[in-house]
Amino acid sequence: MIIAIDGPAASGKGTLARSLARHFGLPHLDTGLLYRATARALMDAGHALSGKHEAVAAARALAGFDENLLRGREMAEAASIVAAIPEVRAALVELQRGFARRPGGAVLDGRDIGTVICPEACPKIFVTASVEARATRRALELHAQGEKADYAAVLADIVRRDARDKNRAAAPLMAARDAILLDTTTLDAEAAFKAALAIVMASAARRAADGRG
Repeated sequence: MIIAIDGPAASGKGTLARSLARHFGLPHLDTGLLYRATARALMDAGHALSGKHEAVAAARALAGFDENLLRGREMAEAASIVAAIPEVRAALVELQRGFARRPGGAVLDGRDIGTVICPEACPKIFVTASVEARATRRALELHAQGEKADYAAVLADIVRRDARDKNRAAAPLMAARDAILLDTTTLDAEAAFKAALAIVMASAARRAADGRG
């Protein structure tokens, strides 16, 4: 079973993916970390985030990375810039698909899992929420991490990232045609998990009825 969870920044997709992975005992990949790690490597080497050749080389050289160095507004913005480079996305495709093909399946969250990385995934969930709700969540998250977070600035960051993600040439953010939309604007983490779990269980039941296991 491959569970694909896509959605914009701060929609709650990462929390949801981790919860589903724990519930089903599946490995989880936050694919956004791959772009953050690529951006971090460029920054540490003193390269421009827009440098295509350096970015592709950094993506292909990814091994292990420290997630603690990949959090925060700066890295989120940097990852969004790097992720807009088509060649970088291409360099990371097989790594993500290889993770998804693990025995028993996996849970992947990102922005193009259901449309590009794992179009065969079932179920596909597209998580969304109002931009105001997402900005509030991100501001609270940053405060919890000890960072200063001005709501207006966070809101502007999210609006800018949404535009970049939706309008990039390669793998723009969009819901797959067969994705099920889950609006988390008014849902807390537990309610969102229950809603997503119901989607997964209904999908599994349909697959069983169709004889697909």
